[in-house]
Amino acid sequence: MTPTRRNSENPKSLRLQQIAEWVGGELVGDSTVTITGVAGIKEAKSGDITFLSNPKYLSHLEETQASAIITPGEVVFPKKPIVRTKNPSQAFTQVVSYFSPSKNIKSPGVDPAAVVGESVRLGKDVHVGPNAVIEKGAVIGDRSVIEASVFIGRDSSVGSDTHIYPNVTVREETQIGSRVIIHSGTVIGSDGFGYETIDGEHLKIPQTGIVKIEDDVEIGANVCIDRGRFQETRIGKGTKIDNLVQIAHNVVIGTNCLIVSQAGISGSTELGKNVVIAGQAGIVGHIKLGDNVIVGAQSGVPKSVPDNSVVLGGPAKPIMDEKRQYVLLARLPELFKEVAEIKKKIESESKNDR
Repeated sequence: MTPTRRNSENPKSLRLQQIAEWVGGELVGDSTVTITGVAGIKEAKSGDITFLSNPKYLSHLEETQASAIITPGEVVFPKKPIVRTKNPSQAFTQVVSYFSPSKNIKSPGVDPAAVVGESVRLGKDVHVGPNAVIEKGAVIGDRSVIEASVFIGRDSSVGSDTHIYPNVTVREETQIGSRVIIHSGTVIGSDGFGYETIDGEHLKIPQTGIVKIEDDVEIGANVCIDRGRFQETRIGKGTKIDNLVQIAHNVVIGTNCLIVSQAGISGSTELGKNVVIAGQAGIVGHIKLGDNVIVGAQSGVPKSVPDNSVVLGGPAKPIMDEKRQYVLLARLPELFKEVAEIKKKIESESKNDR
């Protein structure tokens, strides 16, 4: 529960004891310290609370000007009050949400410059911004925000508490869940890249499927998610997609996956749950990545990968195999030098034997 704002003169100040109780942490030091803001460990000033989650930044404890620090449970630092927690980053995020609430709160209502089609159903307290277009038959859930110049195609649905930022295109019959965030420039439900080559010409295959985005998904800027050829392209609950990602038709992404920027996933590929695709990785079509798979940055994955695997490289292979190759490649100049010296020695010995 968010702590009660007790200080009428400064509603954004909290006693350190309140913060410790709120985040479920162990307070070590002065419980009466007043906190008035949040900041990173290097930028913090007096009155701020900061956090330390990575041991490599322990040296910053001596330098920070913060009045208090949220730390892991094993940290000992007698010079300042600390709040020990199991997950300092998560605890700090809670505190940030109190001192720096969202700036994206929109007043309910439909802007006069918006275009809302026939039989559109808008839930309670929906915001529709200027120049947004919501075509006939679409459904928008309670408290959702449709910002300026967003296009929602016919018969699409958007759940409750979803936020769609300006200039997003949502094509017809797309299904978007609740508490979804979609950033600017993204296109959802565009046609898949499907053609048959006949007599040297590329004949377009109709793309008649849909896109289904489940609850609690976040999609970055300028992402493209293609509609299914016949069935659906599906993004599982809790998945987070970074900017500039391409997801092709009929791809199925499981729950709680992380897809990092500039990754590309080809058609009809299936990802299990908790899969991580790092930046600029490319996944071929019609394969399956099992649960908890991690694909390293700039990897090219040409075949299915079993559960709990970590792969790297192009073509991708188990990460330890790839690292061994890295080590061997780094030694090639030295190896060539050794071979040249051995060759020179053999030639010299051969001349002496004549």
